[in-house]
Amino acid sequence: MWKPALAMSATMVLAAPAIAQRVTIDQGALQGASDGPSTAFRGIPYAAKPIGPNRWRAPQPAPHWTGVKAATRYGPDCSQAPFPPDAAPIRTTPQEDCLYLNVWQPKGTQPSAKLPVMVWIYGGGFVNGGTSPAVYSGKNFARDGIVFVSFNYRLGRFGFFAHPGLEKEGFGGNFGFMDQISALKWVQKNIAAFGGDASNVTVFGESAGGMSVNTLLQSPLARGLFGKAIIESGGGRDRVVPIPTMAEGAKAADRFAPGDNAAQLRAIPAKRITGDLSLSKMNQPDYSGPMVDGKTVLGQSVDSAEAGLYARVPVMIGTNSADGFPGTDDKTKVFDGFGQDKAEAMKLYDPNGDKPGFQVATDASADAAMIEPARAIARALAPHQPVYLYRFAYQMPGDWAERVGGAPHASEIPYVFDTVAARAVPMIPAEAPVATLTHRYWVNFAKCGSPDCGGEVPAWPKATATDTSVQMIDANGARHETDPLIARLDFTERRATQ
Repeated sequence: MWKPALAMSATMVLAAPAIAQRVTIDQGALQGASDGPSTAFRGIPYAAKPIGPNRWRAPQPAPHWTGVKAATRYGPDCSQAPFPPDAAPIRTTPQEDCLYLNVWQPKGTQPSAKLPVMVWIYGGGFVNGGTSPAVYSGKNFARDGIVFVSFNYRLGRFGFFAHPGLEKEGFGGNFGFMDQISALKWVQKNIAAFGGDASNVTVFGESAGGMSVNTLLQSPLARGLFGKAIIESGGGRDRVVPIPTMAEGAKAADRFAPGDNAAQLRAIPAKRITGDLSLSKMNQPDYSGPMVDGKTVLGQSVDSAEAGLYARVPVMIGTNSADGFPGTDDKTKVFDGFGQDKAEAMKLYDPNGDKPGFQVATDASADAAMIEPARAIARALAPHQPVYLYRFAYQMPGDWAERVGGAPHASEIPYVFDTVAARAVPMIPAEAPVATLTHRYWVNFAKCGSPDCGGEVPAWPKATATDTSVQMIDANGARHETDPLIARLDFTERRATQ
């Protein structure tokens, strides 16, 4: 989740607001706090502390307590190295002890309310991120009748580590995904106490969070834990972001810590395990990231969708208009990378020869990494279930958006959450209707499985197996139209599948 245009410095957790409502869950009683139109319950442990003997183990049962537990502050976000350009900086001091979640409910909600539930999975390349950023507040979802949940999951080598010394004990390597599944099980067991309907859960996430939603849709371990899914910039092509095998992951882990003694591995200082692994330093030979393990990850997202391995639930999927990761502003270098397709690429991406190199690099990487894979997944799922394909194209204020020439990666999030005012870049009046409309689509989908239900927003038809149209969301509102990028995406698809 790379957002350099919206930089702001991280701070410690803000002081808790006034005490408010109580609920009782399976683990014990909780005291929440008023948060605008909602009551927020923060820092709820959904599993045992993943430290000591629980390091590099599947999540263990959550603790119970007597009395009333204050749930008024975020729990620590998971261990990670700093990534200063992030527009959604965490507001806690990250720790290895981090398996906490947060719940927002409409103020005054009773357990019998049976409200729709939305569960958020943050991005950050599986090495950064957390639930504490201000733009991730669930209070405006709660304002609009949603019980909102966000949770932390282990990152970096704490979350994705397939060491041979652990494999002998029968432990897998995708601990971060196991955490996500554990959090969703907690929701099924406890959300009714907050007035949520466990049979109406929508899971959604962006970037690594979107990739996580793709994983949950294909994982047999997640079946029945949610009924709808939203994938924001979730990638999906092996050619762009290869997913290693467990064997390859084991080699990376062994490079980090040679040997096969599990007790010694668990005694490694947490600071060394974190290292300098962050979004700016991800490609390290002793770190694998998520792996194909046959339980949580069955394969690349596009391949798994086309093979019919996804859960048959309504899906909303899309990307941003400038959703790329430009590594250069040298057009020659970009076009040379297309090899024998160079001439065709030049016609598609720079037909007049006057487009800035940074925008060319952004467009080409966005099509390959995000936009075309989203279209491919939508087409693969459309014959089997309701699917809604979108493109967020509102160009937010700021130099970065102007430089990339559209809506940058992750820039849709404050509009989805209706938290633009909490963003580092000052809000302008023109953004308010964009946030209102975008947020309403997401709320509608969670409530009834269709983003245009209720008739208060522009119509949004379902995708088809051969769709060449997309729901555009930009400064002019929303409309369903022939995809303006169809020629580029067809070109990208042909290169990805040849």
